[in-house]
Amino acid sequence: MGTSSRRTPPRTPTRTPDTTTQAGRPPTTASDAFGTDGPAAATDRPAPSPTTTTGLDAAAAHALVQRRWEGFLRWGPYVLLGFTAVLVAVTSGMLLESTAERWAAAGLIAGGFALQVWWSVAGRGVCGPGLVGSVYYWARWGIGFALSWLNPFAAFYAVLGYFGAERLLPRRMLPAGLFASAVTMAGSQSGGFPPKDLGGLGLFCAVLAVHIALIYVFGRLAEHEEQRATVHMATIAELEQTNARLQQALDENAALHAQLLVQAREAGVADERRRLAAEIHDTIAQGLTGIIAQLQVVSGTDDPAVAGQHLDRAAALARHSLGEARRSVQNLGPAALEHHALPEALRQTVTEWAERTGVRAQFTVTGTAEPLHDEIEATLLRIAQEALSNTDRHAGAGRVGVTLSYMAGEVALDVRDDGRGFDPVSVRPRSGSGGFGLDGMRARAERVAGAVTVESERGRGTAVSARVPLLRHDQ
Repeated sequence: MGTSSRRTPPRTPTRTPDTTTQAGRPPTTASDAFGTDGPAAATDRPAPSPTTTTGLDAAAAHALVQRRWEGFLRWGPYVLLGFTAVLVAVTSGMLLESTAERWAAAGLIAGGFALQVWWSVAGRGVCGPGLVGSVYYWARWGIGFALSWLNPFAAFYAVLGYFGAERLLPRRMLPAGLFASAVTMAGSQSGGFPPKDLGGLGLFCAVLAVHIALIYVFGRLAEHEEQRATVHMATIAELEQTNARLQQALDENAALHAQLLVQAREAGVADERRRLAAEIHDTIAQGLTGIIAQLQVVSGTDDPAVAGQHLDRAAALARHSLGEARRSVQNLGPAALEHHALPEALRQTVTEWAERTGVRAQFTVTGTAEPLHDEIEATLLRIAQEALSNTDRHAGAGRVGVTLSYMAGEVALDVRDDGRGFDPVSVRPRSGSGGFGLDGMRARAERVAGAVTVESERGRGTAVSARVPLLRHDQ
């Protein structure tokens, strides 16, 4: 429609500047230049300021780009078509010589607005490339091509063919759509349609080749960008899953911690019960046993002097047991260790026990004595008291030897008697021992990472050996 002879103004002034050059953006498709998310428009729109992007994670930024791209595809065609209408009206006196051409341009512009209104309604339910999108794309291209034929400034509207093509056209039709848009843009940038001579045709072909080359280059870049975006989003999804699993683990750990606190509280209560039971057995029970023994002697003698002597011993045992009971409630160490080191406390204990029972007893220290940790000394003293008490009640011994040995990294306590002995295998362990008899001695030693062994044979006496770590007082 129309030839170069119908235009009086020379062609050179009518060449529209490269629309994309004015915008500062080389021509390409939305999928090529901007990936699947539409135009990145890295040079089109101003870079977001730090204040607008601070605090946005990658997923939120991706969603923001999507919303802006959707806004451009929805309102961009109206803006560009309106701008094109203004340019066509302003330049109609120079480029549109006949009234028919002016009416044709007006009709095309009106058809473009009608097409956009139709697409605003019909395109809402379109989720991807298909028939409806293809009809819209080619109809818009046809209007842009026809307007560019009449007026090269209409390339401002025709450039829409580069944007959103991958959302409208099937993959097999996408190259044809991009090529058709490149033809329109090359024609407008080479002086308008149709070329007036071979020179114009050559210029058109050169500009078209540049457009095709740019489409290819930016298409390759877009592929890499799309791959990077895909990996990025996959990483974000994986991080979200990892964070969810971590939060779940933290919640489980919190529940486990609460459970452990309950168990630790229960274990502490149980341990305190065992401690009190052991203290009662090693102090009050043994004291009462001694008191009963002294009172039995008193009840079986007619000699007032002997009776008085044993009554004094019973009273002393009662006072001693009362003091030990009070110390046990207050979780204090044995009274014998309050003013004496372990060797002196053991010597005193052995001497008092011998005087009370009438059994010959000897105490010996080997190695270099040194102050031990309070818990270690209390454990060894209580084990010695329990072993002597068992000897008094069960062994019927005539002689007892107690030896405290300081060795390298270890302290040993041995209590031996020449009593009747027993079979250690046949002794049943007490249930819930917590401080009774042999089980109590073992439990005490285990609390300080020690051990108790018992060697005995019927008619050949008994040997109780306790070994604990040598922990000094300052450790």
